[in-house]
Amino acid sequence: MDVIPVAVDAYAEKYSSPEGSVLNRLNRETYLKVEQPHMLSGHLQGQYLTMVSQMLQPRRILEIGTYTGYSAICLAQGLTADGLLYTIDINEEREEMCKRYFKEAGLEQKIQLRIGKAADIIPQLQETFDLVFIDADKQGYDSYYDLVWDKLRPGGFILADNVLYHGEVLQEEQQQSSNAKAMVRFCEKVKADNRATQLLLTIRDGLLVIRKNN
Repeated sequence: MDVIPVAVDAYAEKYSSPEGSVLNRLNRETYLKVEQPHMLSGHLQGQYLTMVSQMLQPRRILEIGTYTGYSAICLAQGLTADGLLYTIDINEEREEMCKRYFKEAGLEQKIQLRIGKAADIIPQLQETFDLVFIDADKQGYDSYYDLVWDKLRPGGFILADNVLYHGEVLQEEQQQSSNAKAMVRFCEKVKADNRATQLLLTIRDGLLVIRKNN
């Protein structure tokens, strides 16, 4: 299912600032060489991630799910002068590509890529995060949320991607894939959490914005 009509997406892109040259090249190379290129955040969501980061001006960002590095580059745009973004991915085959584009973007000193299982790496990070972006395996969202909560500062934000899961969440439960069911469970979990305030945005494949209450 296309949740957002293609014509609406095209209109939105027309009136949004254009992709930068590095992101454009990364976008093209991803679609040419990498499996499942639809996983890329892309122009509109990337621009949104950049604006959120620029508004928050975070000192520490955690990204769970790097893919080819597009969203990491977008999120890093708002970091403070001493800011760092940690990004975690299970796939070591894309490490060289990610680091090459981080360098092209002038962000090789701002982005730390960790290869391995997020569930193992997150507990090792001795940081307090201002912003967390979850865009990894859908079955893991519940546990990632729990793992990062105590590392998120009061008033900090979590952004969770793909919560509409290609529109499957709108179908009857018996028609939903396991990933769509996982997204519904995750949204219900956040909704029931009185420590959080949340807003589900219909950007791309659905983005759940979660604020840790003071």
